[in-house]
Amino acid sequence: MEDSQENTELRARLHALQVEHRDLDQVITQLQAAPPPDVLMLRRLKKRKLLLKDKIFALERMLEPDESA
Repeated sequence: MEDSQENTELRARLHALQVEHRDLDQVITQLQAAPPPDVLMLRRLKKRKLLLKDKIFALERMLEPDESA
């Protein structure tokens, strides 16, 4: 039963990260469209977005491990 609860918690965390990633994407798009773009802010947001992508990938791997392992 612990595995089920752990999976539920991982899926909830994964969903939260995916939502944050999508929201960051929207903010980045809006900032790029606004003249002049805040280059420093864009760089920070893109860095955060990449970090989120890495975390999302890691959680997905935990939830769906490689079959050959």
